[in-house]
Parts: sequence; structure tokens; C-alpha cells
Amino acid sequence: MFSWANKDGKKKDPELLQNVSEGLRRLYKTKLFPLEDTYRFHDFHSPALEDADFDNKPMILLVGQYSTGKTTFIRHLMEQDFPGMRIGPEPTTDSFIAVMHGEQEGLIPGNALVVDPKKPFRKLNSFGNAFLNRFVCAQMPNPVLESISIIDTPGILAGEKQRISRGYDFAAVLEWFAERVDRIILLFDAHKLDISDEFSQVIRALKNHEDKMRVVLNKADQIGTQQLMRVYGALMWSLGKIVNTPEVIRVYIGSFWAQPLQVPDNRKLFEAEEQDLFRDMQGLPRNAALRKLNDLIKRARLAKVHAYIISALKKEMPNMFGKENKKKELIANLGEIYAKIEKEHQISPGDFPQLSKMQEILATQDFSKFQVMKPKLLEAVEDMLANDIAKLMTLVRQEEAAMPSQSVQGGAFEGTMNGPFGHGYGEGAGEGIDELEWIVIKDKPTYDEIFYTLSPINGKVSGAMAKKEMVKSKLPNTVLGKIWKLADVDNDGFLDDEEFALANHLIKVKLEGHELPADLPGHLVPPSKRGQ
Repeated sequence: MFSWANKDGKKKDPELLQNVSEGLRRLYKTKLFPLEDTYRFHDFHSPALEDADFDNKPMILLVGQYSTGKTTFIRHLMEQDFPGMRIGPEPTTDSFIAVMHGEQEGLIPGNALVVDPKKPFRKLNSFGNAFLNRFVCAQMPNPVLESISIIDTPGILAGEKQRISRGYDFAAVLEWFAERVDRIILLFDAHKLDISDEFSQVIRALKNHEDKMRVVLNKADQIGTQQLMRVYGALMWSLGKIVNTPEVIRVYIGSFWAQPLQVPDNRKLFEAEEQDLFRDMQGLPRNAALRKLNDLIKRARLAKVHAYIISALKKEMPNMFGKENKKKELIANLGEIYAKIEKEHQISPGDFPQLSKMQEILATQDFSKFQVMKPKLLEAVEDMLANDIAKLMTLVRQEEAAMPSQSVQGGAFEGTMNGPFGHGYGEGAGEGIDELEWIVIKDKPTYDEIFYTLSPINGKVSGAMAKKEMVKSKLPNTVLGKIWKLADVDNDGFLDDEEFALANHLIKVKLEGHELPADLPGHLVPPSKRGQ
């Protein structure tokens, strides 16, 4: 299937390649890793990927200031306590906790975790003991964790607490996780919207991962509707100053814990928002392969640019004398080198690494060990992006088609799936689903009065006559056309009194802000048509 499957160019047994993770792993090791290794990519940007990075389950990273409800959010999703869990108004979670599935419940300390080849955390070893002593894996049997893993993080500090050193680079650790997770959830408390310096630094560290970011405005049940509007506006204004993107980040409003709502005014809003967030999270297993593919493409583009930068610096270095002075000069003029590479190779400015960070790392490097341009390595990566990735995309779609129902199950995800507490149950087109009597019958006398003013012939009105009445709703023709198709149950091109009443009921449903069903639900079928 793929030319890169083995070195002699012969076709590999296709059965061995019917897996996106396997294809990504081979692509990385044979085409991208040689380029990264040659130009010291791992010293500047991100450690090399390992097998576990391609095989691990989707991960969700929770980030937020202390007491915004991160740990409670995890507890709410799983409907179960996890080992090492501590909840309180003060900064209680002082560790990174990877909550993962395991047959036995227990904690694995960080130093043991980073030597386990089956876990995707081996490269965290570079952050040292100060971090590893604050990193644990909580394993437990839970249906939610069979599909996803969740990373709980220490509460981001504010005020005087920010001045206390953690002993490791907190923002760098979060950036490492951000590269590998499928979803980043930023939690805010409706009562604490101030974004501290440390939180600002963290959000900027996540700059290249806006596509993974979602924002949750938690504890929104503790304030009234008017206050909630003001809080939401203030949050969007604060985020706009830090996240420099023209698009607005999706914000989910609610109260994510299993306790009664303190101010129940916005219950329907909270239910709808929770369902939207759950739907987004439930799709992660199905989209995991596509996310890994996308991350590999981003990594390859950065590795290409990095190779151009390093080779350009090497080219400018003298062979004998004045190396140190030249090094300082090149670092100071790195912006000009960026501009030259951008123009020469038609590279987007957004593909370049952050200038100040690159200058800082270059200051500690030995330029004499840098490599000159090696076209074959770059050609291999170009071929990967142009050809191999397209073949893998086909395989991604095949995997998705083979597993259409793959989603997160269990815990809070099951609570509103079925039954009367499902979101929207008994509302809109679903109204009357549990009633023995046809729901339209209560308004039918009103609709009958209108029906008989349209001069029905043989108990039916024509499409032209029905249209005159239906357009009074001011709904677009596309919507009215759909209502006509749903109401004309016997498909004869006319409406009898029951069908006309049904059409008006569906107009009412739409005018009240509900969506129309794709097919007419059984409880809305007129009684005289149910035997047909």
C-alpha cells in the first residue's frame, strides 16, 4: 500500500498496514526523525516521539486557576473518586495527575511512570526530579477511562502565591502535554475571572494549539442571568487580550458537578451547554487518528523550517577565527534570517518558531556542531507531506467508517443519553412523546377554523391554498417546504384537516426555536394515518 513500507520498494502485505498508528509510526521513524536528529530539533522544540505516543488513547488536559473545579470536573465525568483526589477551596491539587484506565486501582509515582515504555510519558524525564516528584498516574477501572485519559494539573496561582517557585518550568510542562493531548479545557470560575500572570504565561505557551482549546465557565449556577451575561462578556474580553486569534474560542457555560443548581434560572442553557461539551468529548476516540496525523504534519512543517534555520546559521559561520562574535551577531539578527528563509522558500511566517525563544536556546548551542543543508532529508519530508500523508488520510476515513459508534461511554456521559432526562426530551417536536392522546388535538379546534376558511374540497385543501396560510408565519420557503413534506403524510399533494393541523403544529415548534425532525416521529403521525 505504501512505498515506504520497506526499503526494497516492494509492496508490503496490506494487512500489516491497515492501521493509521502503524503508518504514522513508520513515517516518523523513516522520514521525519532523520531530519529532526540531524538538525538537533529535539534540543530546541520537542523530544522525539516514541511508540506509546502513536498508540495511546485520546487525552484531555484540564488547566485553570486553583479552585475552578478541575478535579471536581473529572469526578463529575467519571462519577467516581480517583486515587490521589483532593478537593477544596484552597490550592489542593499540587501535582500533575494522569487519570488512566487500569485493572487495579492505585497510584504510580512519576519516577516509575517515565520508565514505563507502555505509557506516553518517558520524555518527561527531562524536567527533572522537582517535576517527577509532583507527577503521578492514578489508575482505576472505569468505563470512561476505557476510551480517554484525563490529565489533572495543579491550580494556577494568583497574587502573592505566584512568587513561590515550583522548582520546574510549569509552562514548559504544560506545553509538552499540549502537543500530545487531543483536547485542552481551560476552566474559569464565574467568581474569579482575573487572569493571573502565571495563567497568562500558560495560555501563551499553548499558543499553537488553539484548535484543541475549549473554555469552560464553571460554577455559573451561583449567579443570576444578568450577572452571568456580564461575567461572560468580561471573560471574552479577557481572553481576547491573551489569545491573539481572530476567532472566538468556544466557551461552555454550566455547573459541572452532581449537586443541585443554586440559581436554577438558566437550567436549560446549562443542559444544552453540557450536552455540547459532552458531544465534543465523546467524538475524541473517533477523531484520535486524525488528530495524530494533524500533529505529525504540524511537527514536520516546524522541523523543515528548523532545518532551514540551522543550515543557514551554519553557512554564515567562519571556519577558523571570530566564531563567538559571529554567533552573537547571527543571534541578534535572527529576525533577518527568518525573513530571508521566508522569502527564499515561500514559507508562511506562522510556521517559524518564536523568535525570542529561539534566540535564547541558540545562545547555549555550539554552532560548529550544526549541519549544512542536506537536500535528501528535506526531500523525504516533502514526499511524506505530499504523498504518504494523503494515503494515510484515506486509511483514516476507512478506520472511521469501520468504527462509526466509537465514543466515550459510561459515567456522566450515560446520564442524559436516554429516557426523560435526555436533553430536549419532551420539547419541541418531542412534545407529547409519552402521551396517549395525539398532542396536536388540543389546538386542533383553532386550526380547524382556519382550515374550513380555505374552502376544502372533499375534505382536503390544495398546496396553493395551504401555502397562503403557511406563509403568514414568515418562515423561509425552505423551512415551510420541509414542514409540508412532514405534514403530507400520505404524499397525495393535499392536506386534510389532521395534516393541516400537524403542519401548523410544526410551524409553532419552529417559531418557538426548536429544530424540525428529519422524519416525522411516530407520536406526531395523525391518528387516522397510523394504520397506513
